[in-house]
Amino acid sequence: MILIADGGSTKCDWILLNDVGEVVFKTRTEGLNPAVFGKNLLEERLRANAELASSIDIIEAVHFYGAGCGTDKPTAMLKKIFEDFFVKATEVIVKEDMVAAVYAATTEPGIVCILGTGSNSCYFDGDEIKMRVDSLGYILMDEASGNYFGKRLIRDYYYKRMPPPVAAEFEKRFDLSSDTIKENLYKKENPNTYLASFAEFIFTSERNGYFYKIITEGIQEFVETRVLCFPEAQNVPVHFIGSIAHFSEDIIRAAVWPYHLTVGNIVRRPIDGIIDYYRNDVIKNRMNNV
Repeated sequence: MILIADGGSTKCDWILLNDVGEVVFKTRTEGLNPAVFGKNLLEERLRANAELASSIDIIEAVHFYGAGCGTDKPTAMLKKIFEDFFVKATEVIVKEDMVAAVYAATTEPGIVCILGTGSNSCYFDGDEIKMRVDSLGYILMDEASGNYFGKRLIRDYYYKRMPPPVAAEFEKRFDLSSDTIKENLYKKENPNTYLASFAEFIFTSERNGYFYKIITEGIQEFVETRVLCFPEAQNVPVHFIGSIAHFSEDIIRAAVWPYHLTVGNIVRRPIDGIIDYYRNDVIKNRMNNV
């Protein structure tokens, strides 16, 4: 049994596959970003899922792909947590979410982009993933991500740049007092996920000119900084992963057109593509080696 996970800061999707690639169960936990969350909270979120806890004795391998797993220290911490929790697993692999995005998007050369709570991009040459820009997270980067749009909404509301009807609806949906916002940003854990929670306002409301403008500006900034940085950009497809990409497909296509870029696959939930990758590659290889 192989337990596979695609994890972000907001949520983490898990799938347990048996030895022939059949889905035993799908489940979800809250986000497990080790670069943002502390050890105790990560362990608590893992224990809170009944399906994972009840399957400990049958899980032989854990393959986790997640945000915040691009550097050694947080990756090692999360790996140790999994090893302690999934006690029967003889193989625990922790890799960054960019790897899962590539598995979900393509087997051919291309640029793969993540637009979720955070954002990132890479070039996949058909064998290896190559990063052009190190991600410095939600404060300095993460263009066109959930936290990027959350910051934009809050700023526009306070600077009174938000159209009055939109602002009135925004006030109904969220606690916008300055004390609450500052407490969540500067005193509580997970300010990136807090900011990203505001972004759903854009994508769960009827689209209007204001929303179209800020989505367009965010996507354009992402394309200019995180896609055009690759010299291969005009020669290979550009794939997009994540809910923001899914809901912004028309804007993405309009944003890349002036640069003569080709949009490839747009995948809302990478976990579904990961299943195909494991069925076609990992599980078949295991069976052939038996």
